[in-house]
Amino acid sequence: MNHNSVFLRKFLYDEGIDADLRRLIHTISVAGKYISALLQAANRKAAGTQNASAEDQLEADKQADIILRDMIVALDYVYDYASEEQAKPVRAQHKNPKFSVAVDPLDGSSLIDVNLAVGTIVGIYPAEELVDNGRQIVASLYILYGPLTTLVYTTGKGVHEFVLCPEGEFVLAQSNIQMKEAGKIYSPGGLRTDWTPAHRQFIDDLIATDYKLRYSGGLVPDFNQILMKGGGLFSYPGLKDTPEGKLRLLFELYPLAFLCEQAGGCATDGLQPTLDIPLKKLHQRAPIYIGSRHEVEKAKDYLR
Repeated sequence: MNHNSVFLRKFLYDEGIDADLRRLIHTISVAGKYISALLQAANRKAAGTQNASAEDQLEADKQADIILRDMIVALDYVYDYASEEQAKPVRAQHKNPKFSVAVDPLDGSSLIDVNLAVGTIVGIYPAEELVDNGRQIVASLYILYGPLTTLVYTTGKGVHEFVLCPEGEFVLAQSNIQMKEAGKIYSPGGLRTDWTPAHRQFIDDLIATDYKLRYSGGLVPDFNQILMKGGGLFSYPGLKDTPEGKLRLLFELYPLAFLCEQAGGCATDGLQPTLDIPLKKLHQRAPIYIGSRHEVEKAKDYLR
């Protein structure tokens, strides 16, 4: 490790954010280290259970959820912990809470058995039972478990990436990451046969203008690629039979939309900004077009 390395703890302190928010983000980063170790143990075993959305769980899904839940709920300023794996939030019994935390503990876990990258997504919100919309988000981050374990976060003061080094510290890799106005890659979710005609025409437009297909089937690695490459588009549209799409607002879309906007990009459901979509229930879903402004605006032209 370079003696001039900037650790996550120091960077958070220098950013001048609320002390409890610093502690919360650092605690989540420590949980990420445990989850990274869990994945390196190659735990591909099915748990024999389903999550709140009736999806089959791996044992790794359950263990990642337990690690995050236990570490976050133990903090005396957390109101509740909501997980994509659970039907209801876990309410902490603290007197003066500041934050509620919503997580997707192990997004893309179906990719573990073929050794592709997966991730953890976290949104930090005010201490309320359910926020009105994504504009209330306080901070968001994701941890990507790939050849490197990286953590990308924002508290509304830019987007910053850290890499987990062999000594066990998250070290600053780059700060104030920004997307270009337009990119040249696209990641299209959903089966083509289930796409609406408008969405299909939009994707065909990208192909005709020489956009490169880059799609792993994992939200975190695919969004991370667009962010780190400086632009492009990830989409998971409303489908013919499921117009609400697949991805969850609170657990996945609000956090990534906040990160994307902070990096100079944007995120919409095809018509309105993702962060403006009202949240009416815990596991609510929405379509997503996220990435560079040019591609997202082009999608809106087709979908109108």
